Amino acid sequence: MNKLMTAADAVGQLRDGMTIGFGGWGPRRKPMAIVREILRSNVKDLTVVAYGGPEVGMLCAAGKVKKLIFGFATMDAIPLEPYFRKARQAGTLDVMELDEGLFQWGLKAAAMRLPFLPARAGLATDVLTHNPELKTISSPYVDGEVLLAMPALELDVAFVHVNRADKLGNTLITGSDPYFDHHFARAAKQCFVSAEVVEERFELDAATARLSTFERSMVTGVIEAPLGAHPTACSPAYGWDMEHLKGYSDSANADDGWQQYVDKYVNCSQAEYLERNGGAERVSSLPMPIF
Repeated sequence: MNKLMTAADAVGQLRDGMTIGFGGWGPRRKPMAIVREILRSNVKDLTVVAYGGPEVGMLCAAGKVKKLIFGFATMDAIPLEPYFRKARQAGTLDVMELDEGLFQWGLKAAAMRLPFLPARAGLATDVLTHNPELKTISSPYVDGEVLLAMPALELDVAFVHVNRADKLGNTLITGSDPYFDHHFARAAKQCFVSAEVVEERFELDAATARLSTFERSMVTGVIEAPLGAHPTACSPAYGWDMEHLKGYSDSANADDGWQQYVDKYVNCSQAEYLERNGGAERVSSLPMPIF
C-alpha cells in the first residue's frame, strides 16, 4: 500500500497523446515540481486540461501541447499567461475555450462516469460559436427544454499538489480553497499527488478529515515535493513568487527567452532550483497575496 514515488516515476507513466489535467487555480497550488519533470521528458502531443496558470504556458513553450481545454490561462497580477498568448496568437494550438462553470461541469461528468451533464450556461453565447463540437439536448420531460450537453472531460492522468499526504494516498488540503482538485482526481484514470509533506500514515479526526477532499483509492502515487508549488502559491504555507513570475513573463519577449529560462530553472535538480530562487528559506517565507 506504499504509494510513495518520485516525480520522475510519475512522469514516466505518461505517453504521447495523453489527456492530462492539472489541479490548482491560475497561480495557486500548481504541481510545478511535476511540471518541470514533464518539461525534462520527451512526452509530446498532450491534451492539457486546466484552470490554467504557468504550467499551461510552460508546456506550450516547450511544444508539448497539442490541444488545450481551459477556463482561463492567467497569473492574476499578470492577466494573460505570456507563453499561452504566444501559442494562441501563432495559431499553433487547438483549443476548447470554456467558461469556468462549464469546465467544472465537464470534470464533474467525468468524475461521475457520465457522458455529459446538461447545463443552461453557454446557450446563446460564443461558447457554442467557438466550440462547434458542443451539442444541445432536449429534456425528455414535459418541459422539453433545450440544454447544452457538456461532455465529460475524461483524463488519462491528473496531477494535484496538496499540503500533506501519507504513503497510503490520503491527502489534506489545508489552505482556504480546495478549488476543484477533487473533480480532477476523480475524472482521471490515474492521479498523482505531490505534497509539501509526506507522512507514514494519517491519524484523522473530525476536524482534519474534512480537509481530505478525495478518496485515497483515487491516488496512484504520492510524490514528496517540499515547496513543490513554487513559483505559484501554496496557502497557507507560502505565497506566489511574483519576482520569479515577472521574470518568466519577461522572458517571453526575448528571442531566446524560453531557452534561457529552461537552462536556469528546468535543467537542474529541485535543490538547485530552490537555490536559484534565493533558497528554501526565502521561498517558504513568501507572503500570501492580499486581495
